[in-house]
Amino acid sequence: MVIFAVYLFICMFLVTGLGIDLMRYERDRTRLQYTLDRAVLAAADMDQPLSPDAVVEDYFAKAGLSEFLSSVTVEDGLNFRTVSGTASTEVQTQFIHMVGLDTLEAPAASVAEERIEDVEISLVLDVSGSMNRSSRLTNLKVAAKDFVDEMLDNSDPGQISISIIPYATQVSVPQEIFDQLNVSTEHNYSRCINWAGNDFKNTTISTTASYKRTMHFDPWERFEGRKSTPKNLVRDPVCEHDASREILVLEDNRATLKSFIDNLFADGNTSLDLGMKWGAILLDPSFQTIASTLAADGDIDAGFSDRPAAHTDNETIKVIVLMTDGQNTSQYYLRNAYRSGNTNIWWNDNEKKYSIYNPDTGRFYWPHLNRWEDHAFGAGFHEVCEDRWHSWYGWIRSCEDRSEAGNAVRLTYPELWAFTTMKDIVEDLHQPWMGSSQAWNDWYYNVRRSYSSSNKNTRTKNICKAAKNNQTIVFTIGFEAPSASETLLQDCASSVSHYFDVDGLEISDAFVAIASSIRQLRLTQ
Repeated sequence: MVIFAVYLFICMFLVTGLGIDLMRYERDRTRLQYTLDRAVLAAADMDQPLSPDAVVEDYFAKAGLSEFLSSVTVEDGLNFRTVSGTASTEVQTQFIHMVGLDTLEAPAASVAEERIEDVEISLVLDVSGSMNRSSRLTNLKVAAKDFVDEMLDNSDPGQISISIIPYATQVSVPQEIFDQLNVSTEHNYSRCINWAGNDFKNTTISTTASYKRTMHFDPWERFEGRKSTPKNLVRDPVCEHDASREILVLEDNRATLKSFIDNLFADGNTSLDLGMKWGAILLDPSFQTIASTLAADGDIDAGFSDRPAAHTDNETIKVIVLMTDGQNTSQYYLRNAYRSGNTNIWWNDNEKKYSIYNPDTGRFYWPHLNRWEDHAFGAGFHEVCEDRWHSWYGWIRSCEDRSEAGNAVRLTYPELWAFTTMKDIVEDLHQPWMGSSQAWNDWYYNVRRSYSSSNKNTRTKNICKAAKNNQTIVFTIGFEAPSASETLLQDCASSVSHYFDVDGLEISDAFVAIASSIRQLRLTQ
């Protein structure tokens, strides 16, 4: 009986001791697990400036548990970060060591992930005239459409919005966006903005700030479109009026995106600064008011009415892909004195005839007759003389007053530039009576101005910096671009590894590499 009682006492002692040892074990394990959970959660924060390993180690150090940290594993992607960690400690037993268990191992494991839900992309594509060479535009179209497929194939509906910004000398904007901006109203033949230098130091746009419209004019070619029926606008304007050159905003319809890319054509100079400015605007929350109206009017998908998201939104990633085959070249604009008001030129649309007024003499030059009169051609009379040979009297001149059909209407500067190129205005309307030197100075060189390539390089650097300061990820692609543009493109990119220097069909590889960085987007709560 005594032996049984002793045996029973020992069993009770062991059970009680086991409970105490297990309580100590759970206390240490819970403390270890709690520290590890907090550590990996903080380390997985994509806004965390420290490295994930350093964050976890710091948490354990402050808890006095550094010696128990076993491992930290980090997986980083463009839109996610996953941090996993393990820790372990041995709890010395106080009671159950009597049955051979000297220690109890207390393991801890934890995984934390932050994953970005939405993606906003601006594809900024060079469509300047040089893209017609060596099948560059053809290769770009294939690569860009493959990029669209890669992005949409590997994402849930509504996650990704893609804006496409074709740029050359200027960037053309749809009417529905211009209607929401406070842009000068000299004309409505085309829609581009002459941004000021300070505008490139930020990524914003305002619906109340005053912006200067780009005039519709052609400083390059010789063309007269006013005499055609119907009239034709100049063919190579600084600001294109063709709908296929206007930016495409916040789109995720595959067919729409690919059709837009197919319709791109190449013409004009190169303005990386303007392309980047609009690419950054379409990712900036200041555009959200405009997007909301576009959605309400059915111009974009209603699901994108709240885009672009705030730059601080941890569930949205913003990406710009800037592609060019060249470098910044001259961007022409008209001096203020030649943007509005009346010209010295009258037009008779009925007879398709010009009259040019000379204020020094108070008379009108008629180019079609190469003569001077006291009025513009139209709704008046002028003397017409005819010389005829008579066998008896020799040469005989007969003159009569002849009426002029139609009305002469004084052209405004916007009307003049829109249908007649600057070179035609010089050579056909002024040079015959004014002389070559004065005509070219008065109606060409003194009328237009330009931003130089060096000035535009500075503006490009500024807008790239502003975009990156907003945590926008910037990829750049130099497509058979000259070496002079390499430094600028590398400077614009988020890092050297975000810059691609490609030739020919390699452009597809560049777009694939960029797409692979963001194609695994998933809706993660």
